[in-house]
Formats: sequence, structure tokens, C-alpha cells
Amino acid sequence: MGLFEDLSTFLETRLDEFLRANPQLELMGLEDQLRGQERDAIALLGDLKRREQQLKDQILATAQDIQKWHERLNRAKAANRPDLVAMAEEREAALLRQGNQYWGQMQGVNAQIDQTRALQKQIHERRRELKAKMAQLEAERANQRASQHAAQATNAWETGWYQSPMAGAGYAPIDPVEESFQRWEMEQELEDLKRQVGR
Repeated sequence: MGLFEDLSTFLETRLDEFLRANPQLELMGLEDQLRGQERDAIALLGDLKRREQQLKDQILATAQDIQKWHERLNRAKAANRPDLVAMAEEREAALLRQGNQYWGQMQGVNAQIDQTRALQKQIHERRRELKAKMAQLEAERANQRASQHAAQATNAWETGWYQSPMAGAGYAPIDPVEESFQRWEMEQELEDLKRQVGR
């Protein structure tokens, strides 16, 4: 068991070192996490909206039942039926309690919807910031690579590594890219001449 713990610690340490050396990978991991969280927030928002609609439907149905029992209560009172009046009052009171419960639940769901929307917006904003940071980091790395290449080329130029063989004969030194293309173009011309001679 100790071996696995040691190996796990070693791998975590190496991973941390690797991520510190390659911060863009750590940012990509964070971006993946945020994308997952945003997806979860959107799914939760969908569930909450469905629950809100269910509660609205239940409140409407309960209100219609209350109205029906209220009319029955009034008819029972008009008919002087105290037995039916008592039953209608009891049913109307039960429906009012149920309606209040649904209303309270809907208020809670509405609060959750607001919180989830705010959270989703916050996550979306973080993702946007993270993408901007990743783009900035990539631009910095590209600039750094370009600077290193320029420094290497300048160094090679100054030390004479890329001087043309003609440089000693009073000619200006040729840059390495120019020299490569000239060599390639001469080889192409030679190949063309060989083909023409071979016909």
C-alpha cells in the first residue's frame, strides 16, 4: 500500500512540475472543468424551469378547485344545508393550504432559478476570462519563440556560421534562408540540365 501512495505522490509532484512548466495545459484543464460546470448549470436550469411549470399548473388547477368548492359552499348556505356547508368549508380550507404550499414551493424554485442563472453567467464569464488568458499566454509564448529564433539567427550571423563561401571574396554574407533557396534552385537547374542532356 505504501508503494502505491509513494508512486501516487511522485506522479502528483511530477504532474505539478509539468503543469508549472506548461501553464497552458493547466488552463486547458480549468477550462474543461468550467465547461462541465456550465453544462451542469444549464441542465439544472432546465430541470428547475420544468418544475416551475409543473407548480404553475398545480397552482392553477388548485385555484379552479377552490373556486368550484367556494361556489358549492355558497349553494349549500343558500339551501340551508349546514352538513354540506361544513364539508365544503373543510374542503375549501384544505385546497387553500395546498395552494399555499405550491406557491411557497414555486417561490423557492424561482429563487433557485435566479441563483442558477447568476452562477451560469459567472461561470461563463470565468470561461471567457480564461480563454483570453490562454490566448494571451499563447501569444507570449509565440513572441518568446520568435525572439529566441531571432536571437539564435543573430548569434549565428555574428559568429559567421551562416556566411556564404563567397563572403571572404568581398561579397556580403547571405542569410540562411536565402542560401537554402539558392542551393535548392541550383540543384533544380542542374536536374533540368541533366534531363535535357539525357534526351
